[in-house]
Amino acid sequence: MANTPQARKRIRRNEARALINGNRIGRIRTFVKKVESAIEGGDKDAASVALAAMQPELMRGVARGVLHKNTASRKLSRLTKRVASL
Repeated sequence: MANTPQARKRIRRNEARALINGNRIGRIRTFVKKVESAIEGGDKDAASVALAAMQPELMRGVARGVLHKNTASRKLSRLTKRVASL
């Protein structure tokens, strides 16, 4: 257990940040699922719109430190390729 005031505060802050970061990751996953469902439905226009909405969310996740830059780029690249192939 934490013995110093700094360690106790760090535990409190870590719990708060974990909650916020979990919400951010969930939001990003929702945008990715919208693109994937549009791809599964075969609707290229809807998939393109969803992809355009997803891209800034991915990059915001990178800026906030919840996603690695290469992970976001890989996800964006793969989904873009799938949308283009419709």
